[in-house]
Amino acid sequence: MTSRPPDSATTSGTPRRKNRRGGDKNRARTARNVDYHNLDNPFPPMKVFSDDRIEAMHNTALEVLENLGIKVLLPEARQHFKLAGAKVDEDEEMVYIGRELVDAALATAPKSIPVMAGIAEKNIVLAPGKLVFQPGGGAPHSTDLERGRRPGTMSDFNEFVHLTQYFDVLQMVPPVVEPQDIAIHLRHYETARAQLTLSNKVPFVFARGTQQALESFEMMRDFRGLSDEEFHANAHCYTIINTNSPRQLDVPMAQGLIDFARAGQLSIVTPFTLMGAMAPMTVAGAITLSHAEALAAITLTQLVNKGAPVCYGTFTSNVDMRSGAPAFGTPEHFKASLAAGQLARKIKLPWRGATGSAANINDAQASNETQLGLWGCLLAGATVVIHAAGWLEGGLTVSYEKFVTDCEVLQMIAELCAEEPAGIDEIGFEAMAEIVPGGHFFGAAHTMRRYQTEFYEPILHDRANFGTWTERGAMDTNRRASGLWKQILEESTGVKNTEEQIDRLDQYIISKTAKGGAPPVS
Repeated sequence: MTSRPPDSATTSGTPRRKNRRGGDKNRARTARNVDYHNLDNPFPPMKVFSDDRIEAMHNTALEVLENLGIKVLLPEARQHFKLAGAKVDEDEEMVYIGRELVDAALATAPKSIPVMAGIAEKNIVLAPGKLVFQPGGGAPHSTDLERGRRPGTMSDFNEFVHLTQYFDVLQMVPPVVEPQDIAIHLRHYETARAQLTLSNKVPFVFARGTQQALESFEMMRDFRGLSDEEFHANAHCYTIINTNSPRQLDVPMAQGLIDFARAGQLSIVTPFTLMGAMAPMTVAGAITLSHAEALAAITLTQLVNKGAPVCYGTFTSNVDMRSGAPAFGTPEHFKASLAAGQLARKIKLPWRGATGSAANINDAQASNETQLGLWGCLLAGATVVIHAAGWLEGGLTVSYEKFVTDCEVLQMIAELCAEEPAGIDEIGFEAMAEIVPGGHFFGAAHTMRRYQTEFYEPILHDRANFGTWTERGAMDTNRRASGLWKQILEESTGVKNTEEQIDRLDQYIISKTAKGGAPPVS
């Protein structure tokens, strides 16, 4: 169903009519029946390179792993590679991975990954051809028109979980902001509590050391009333694994790959390669490096646990060569997404792409960059699109206003994913026969049957003429968005938890906190 603002008020705070299109003002408007949760990508995949060039990139990536190697800082991870037959230089912490190991890993990595949410209706499947959206993740700052730009807090984290739950077009909950007012050895308790109690969608777990990961798994397992066997049988959460480009896998990320693979939980492997900075300056070079690093991480998961759920990913864009700052929503970012899609289809794995913006505020630049990046992911066939709502400053900030303006766009994209019927009634011969030449279709029977549900109705965009818009206060999109997110936060999330669930979770957190929490691994 379409996510809509509360019926009691408009985004300006004034009373809202039940039927915004006229007619009987006392009759509630019939809702459109569109499933925004289970989306299939309707767009044919687009190529940026010929098949032989993609084959050359894949082979070069294998050559990089075999001959140049990748630095792996975690001894346990190096041991897994060594036992499998990879050449390991312990003094230099270098691992040289033969292509036969990569091929074997790609053979066992699942091509379709079911991920269990808090309720069955929110379960997702990650597979080629599916489409899943996430809002922006991992930002150290939050911003909105009322409170300004600030370090992220636990209150901000809770509010963004609430907003993510509200919009059906967002199917996974990322760590939208870092709650910096919570000590890092306790932070995983509070972020897990927020996701479990305020949302029933697929939650995120930080890969910050084995103890934090295992405690997060325990909280989720017990909150959902699962046995160990039931929890390990399916993925119930996910993490993001970033390599340290170029060609390095650090301790927390390598440990995360091992911990999540052992537990049967989902790792989304995402090298962050910026052309001209951490990667070669060309699209082909940067995406080849990204591919090599992703293959190394995927191989590790399968050495730990054959069949462990793992998702291929990339976040490849360019830098501004005048300042060195990351740039997003650029033509190069778009092309890199297309190339990543071609490589993902070659290895037949679900994959994660990303949009984003380097703009400092929610303005036209922010909209343009996010939408160009989004279309790069859509036309590349990405399974998961992260940073699809709210992301600013190249990931340093998430904006409340941008969050809801981006969700408007995502809902319109979701409308494009729905099958468009063209039966006898849709073709409308009856309507054409009813209306005389030169007439209009406003009052046609065909129109009257459909006018309440046929078209997507915006949650934020204002289609009023200039005079009406002026009379209503001449509010721009940012001000309307500010009113909308505040209204949403005033609503209940609709998530039903039992007192027993919440009490059990709280007692766990109290007990673990009293014992000193769980320090992250560095």
